[in-house]
Amino acid sequence: MTITKAIFDIANKAPHSNSLAWVFEKLEHEPSYIHTKMFGCEAAYVDGRLCLVIGDRNEPWNGLLVCTSHVDHAALIEEMPALHPHAVLGKWLYVSQNSEVFEETAEKATALVLTHDPRIGVEPKPRKRRMRR
Repeated sequence: MTITKAIFDIANKAPHSNSLAWVFEKLEHEPSYIHTKMFGCEAAYVDGRLCLVIGDRNEPWNGLLVCTSHVDHAALIEEMPALHPHAVLGKWLYVSQNSEVFEETAEKATALVLTHDPRIGVEPKPRKRRMRR
């Protein structure tokens, strides 16, 4: 194999398809829905707020993160008991896709996002501009 062919193959390799993409399917009909990449995972914004993040990597990035504030943790955990604070981003709640109730929890969280539940979603921080040297 030539170096040119190897570079071409790497550059044109199909991007990794997230096995949890189905979690965001119902959000696609929401007019304000935006889908982006984040932390090597995929993120869903609704009404300009970061609501959900899906990852299919190694733990603790192998499931659904529900973006919320600490004050709403107890109420959301009561409604979806499989949720717990994320090991790295403790401000958000998490359920691993290895959980027996992952699908049920993901569907419930998505439904809450679609009802614009104020407990789910955080305002993104404005990006800092890099100074040119």
